[in-house]
Amino acid sequence: MHDMIRKTVATAALALLATSPLTHAMDNAPSPATALNARAVAPLASGPTKADEYKETDVWGRIRSGYAIPDLDNSLVSRHTQAYSARPDSLKRISGRASPYLFHIVQELEKRGMPTELALLPVIESAFNPQALSTADAAGLWQFVPGTGKDYDLKQNMFKDERRGVLASTDAALTYLQRLYTMFGDWQLALAAYNWGEGNVQRIVKKNQALGKPTDFESLAELMPPETRNYVPKLQAVKNIVANPAQYNVALPAIDNQPYFTAVDKTSDIDVAVAAQLAEMSLDEFKALNPQFKKPVITGGEKTKILLPKANAEKFQLNLAQWGRELSTWTTHKITSARTSIAALASKFGTTPEVIRQANNIPAKSTVTAGSTILVPKVSASNAGDIAENIIDNAVVAFEAERSPRVKASTSRYKAKAATPSKNRIARNTSSKRKQR
Repeated sequence: MHDMIRKTVATAALALLATSPLTHAMDNAPSPATALNARAVAPLASGPTKADEYKETDVWGRIRSGYAIPDLDNSLVSRHTQAYSARPDSLKRISGRASPYLFHIVQELEKRGMPTELALLPVIESAFNPQALSTADAAGLWQFVPGTGKDYDLKQNMFKDERRGVLASTDAALTYLQRLYTMFGDWQLALAAYNWGEGNVQRIVKKNQALGKPTDFESLAELMPPETRNYVPKLQAVKNIVANPAQYNVALPAIDNQPYFTAVDKTSDIDVAVAAQLAEMSLDEFKALNPQFKKPVITGGEKTKILLPKANAEKFQLNLAQWGRELSTWTTHKITSARTSIAALASKFGTTPEVIRQANNIPAKSTVTAGSTILVPKVSASNAGDIAENIIDNAVVAFEAERSPRVKASTSRYKAKAATPSKNRIARNTSSKRKQR
C-alpha cells in the first residue's frame, strides 16, 4: 500500500535484491499467533494433491480453485519465485501464522466474487503478522496507515486499533481493493494502486495514454518505483508456489476448510486477562485473535466482539455464567495538573509506577501532560461502571520529560520540554502515503 513512503515489516523482509523472501530477523520475529498454530495447523502435506481433493478439506485448495488474476511471467516473477522457494521454512512459518485467519479471508473473498489469490496478499504486506507495524505507522495484516484506516471506518483510539483486527481490517481491505478494481478495470493495476496509491497509478496511465502506449501493468512497470514494480511479481511468485508447492520443494501446513474462530458478544468492559482465563486460553492465544485491543481492558459494550476458537467460546460462556466477580479492574483518570508524577498517581490508585507506565505505555523518565486521560486500577465502588463511550472515543495521552527536582529555593524554575505525542494519540497523518487521493 503506498510503499514510496513506508517500509512494512513484510516488504522490508522481501526486499527487491534479497536472496530470500524473508530475512533471518523476520523468520525469528516473535508472533502472538505462534501459540495458535498448534491448534490450527494439521500435519504437513508431503506431496502434490489434486485440486479437487482439496475443495472440501483444505483452504489452500479453495484458494487454487479461485485464482482469477491473469498470470505474469517475467524475470522478476522468476527471481522472486526462486527466492521464496529457496527458503521453504520461511514460507512454512508464514503459513503457520496465516492458519487462524486464512479461512475467514477466503470466505470473504468468495462472498464478494473476488479472486482468491488476494488472500495471499498479507504474505507480502505483513508476513501474516497482525502486529506488523511500519515506520510510517501502517499496521496489521493489510497494513493500513491511520488516514486510510479512518477512510474505511477502522476505529483508532486509545483503547483499540481496528487496523489490526482480523474482521474489520479484512473487510476494509477487500472493500478498498474492490474500489481500485472498479477504478482501473484491471487487478494488476488495482494491486499496484494498493501499494503505491491510486493517484500515482492514474497519473502514469494517463501519461501512456497521451503517448499512445499500452496501459497494462507490464507496460507501466518501468514508470513505477522499484517496490511497486516488484509488488505484483511477488504476489505472482507466492501464487505459483501455492499452486504447486511440491514442484518448489515447499510443504505448506494443511489448513482445515472450516472456520477457526467465532465472534462472541461481550456485555461489559472486561480485562484481557480475565477474558483469556474465561476462555481457558493463554494470553498469547487470545491476543493472536484479538490484536486490535491495545490496553489491558477491552471496552466498547455490546458493539465490541471478541474472537475465540469455537470450543473456547463455549468454555467462555460457561465460565462467564459462573464468574460472580467484577470483569474489569480498570477505569480512567484525567490528569489536571502538569506537576503530577507517576509515583503520585501510583500511590493514589494503590499500585506501582511500573503498572501505571506499562498500562499506558509511558516511556521511562517521562510523565503525562495535563489534559491526558490514563488507565488506572479501580479503587472504589464509584468506579464500578464501564468506561464511558465519550471517553473511549476522545481520550488522548501525551508525555513530557519528568521535571528535575529543585536544588535551592532561588533556583530558576525548570521549564518542561514540549510534550511528546504519545504513541496512543491518534492524530492525522499529514505525511500519509495516500494523501494524494
